[in-house]
Amino acid sequence: MKKIFNIAPEGYKIILSVLVLWIIAYMFSAYLRYPWIGFLSIYLFSFLLITCYFFRDPIRKILYNEQDFLSPADGRIVSIKDWDDPDIGKSTKIAIFLSVFNVHRQWTPLNATVINSAYNPGRFFGAFKNKASEKNEQTSILFCNNSENFFKIKQIAGFVARRIVNHMNPDLNVAQGEKLGFIKFGSRVEIIVPISFDIKVKKGMKVKGCKTIIGNFK
Repeated sequence: MKKIFNIAPEGYKIILSVLVLWIIAYMFSAYLRYPWIGFLSIYLFSFLLITCYFFRDPIRKILYNEQDFLSPADGRIVSIKDWDDPDIGKSTKIAIFLSVFNVHRQWTPLNATVINSAYNPGRFFGAFKNKASEKNEQTSILFCNNSENFFKIKQIAGFVARRIVNHMNPDLNVAQGEKLGFIKFGSRVEIIVPISFDIKVKKGMKVKGCKTIIGNFK
C-alpha cells in the first residue's frame, strides 16, 4: 500500500519529543483546567503538525536518463558563479536556497563513488547569504562518477538549522536518487562541478530534487 505521507527518520526523535510534551500538556489541561495550560496544549499540537510537515520525506521517481545530473535538493537557485575548488580546480558553484517550506531531504544526483566527506562546525548566518557558503556549519562531499568526473555537494546549515545529517561515507558506491542526507530547519545546498560542465539552470529558477536537470558532463 502506498504511503500518503512519509516522515524522514532523521526527524523521529524531534517529533517524538514534541509529541510527549503535547500529551503531558493535554493531560494537565484536561485535569487542572488552567487556561494557560490549554493554550500551551494547543500551541504544542500546532508545533507537532508543523514539525511533521517539515520532516516530510517524499519518495521521488526518477524519470530521466541516468547521465543527467539531477538536482540534489528542492529550492531556488540563488547563485551561479565561477569557483576555484581545491579538489576540482577551475569550477562552477551552483547554490540552492531551501526555505522552511521546502523538503529538506537531499538526494545523490548521479551514480557515483564517494571519495571523501568533510564536516566543518562553522557559524549560522542566513543560508541565503553568500558568506554562508564558507562560514556556516557544513558538510562537503566529493564524488567521482563512472566517467571519472569529479563533483561536490555541500550541505550548509542556515540561521535556524543547527543540525546536518550526512549519510555519505568514503568508498561508498551510490545510485542516482539515493538519500544523501537531511538538513534540519532552513538551509542551503551547493553543487560544485568542473568549469566544462554544461549547466541547464539559471539564477532564480525553482528546482526539485530528483526531477530538475541541473546539467550534464560534456
